[in-house]
Amino acid sequence: MNSSTTDFSKLAQDIRAWSKELGFDEIGITNTDLSEHETHLMNWLAAGYHGEMHYMDQHGTKRSRPETLIPGTIRIISTRINYQTPDAANEEDVLSNNEQAYISRYALGRDYHKVIRKRLQKLADKIAKEVGPFGYRAFVDSAPVLEKALAEKAGLGWIGKHTNLINRECGSWFFLGELYTDLPLPIDTPVENHCGTCSKCIEVCPTQAIIAPYKLDARRCISYHTIELRESIPIEFRKAMGNRIYGCDDCQLYCPWNRFEQKSELADFAVRNNLDAPELINLFNWSEKEFLMNTEGSAIRRIGYECWLRNIAVALGNAPSNSKVISALQKRQYHSSELVREHVAWALEQHQ
Repeated sequence: MNSSTTDFSKLAQDIRAWSKELGFDEIGITNTDLSEHETHLMNWLAAGYHGEMHYMDQHGTKRSRPETLIPGTIRIISTRINYQTPDAANEEDVLSNNEQAYISRYALGRDYHKVIRKRLQKLADKIAKEVGPFGYRAFVDSAPVLEKALAEKAGLGWIGKHTNLINRECGSWFFLGELYTDLPLPIDTPVENHCGTCSKCIEVCPTQAIIAPYKLDARRCISYHTIELRESIPIEFRKAMGNRIYGCDDCQLYCPWNRFEQKSELADFAVRNNLDAPELINLFNWSEKEFLMNTEGSAIRRIGYECWLRNIAVALGNAPSNSKVISALQKRQYHSSELVREHVAWALEQHQ
């Protein structure tokens, strides 16, 4: 790459156009200064709010200092891509039906890691074709990266009181991805925070995990319990989980800004295996082979079969009492996994 002859303003414009062609809904560009966010991160970790997510504190300050994670990095191209699919069942309808299972909407289609990484690589290829070899590294929620902080700095939205990124034009139902690069591209301007006095996300959180505006205690979060935690789900949160077996969307679902949500037309995010409104008993009856087959290419597979049964057992404990629910639970009460047996026993107790 000959930086002396490259028009980086023109290149940034080209990158925006290429990103649209590749299916990204928006990109922003920022530098590596995350000093303000680093303080917030360190305070969050010191308070223990990350729970058993030990990977959050394993890399020192590399998460908040991109140039130390990938030496030579001076810019980050932050991308977002909408994932709400028009063919999914209504979220509130599913949440109100305790015989059905609620799965976080981001996990209904193909694993977003693969979808976005492939597009980021294609974007990097287009840049290289234009400027020659350059230093870069693509990330999709898979390394010590402060993706929401970078996206906020890059002007893609603001971090809301629920700690998710919100975009004024489309809400918050989108994935983020990053391209760390050594190209001196012009940077974008952050946008204003538009949460105002609204505290809906704090009010609706089933487990009061948002302990203060912009402060999330993951140890109380249903997404953490059903996805990140590999141990027993604390009894104090099981009733509040309702029928949520993989993640929780309530803080987004009731955010006023999501009235502007934009649906994705990407086939990758279309609902697979009718997981937008599945029957709890049907999912609980899956064998491990069926679980692996039905979650192939899905982000859901990462929790494994044991935690899958654990989560559904809790949801069945919260389901209406009837012979079918009790029978399904009884079939698993002598399961080989102690973790599953414990949650099934709790669930059966709820129907006594």
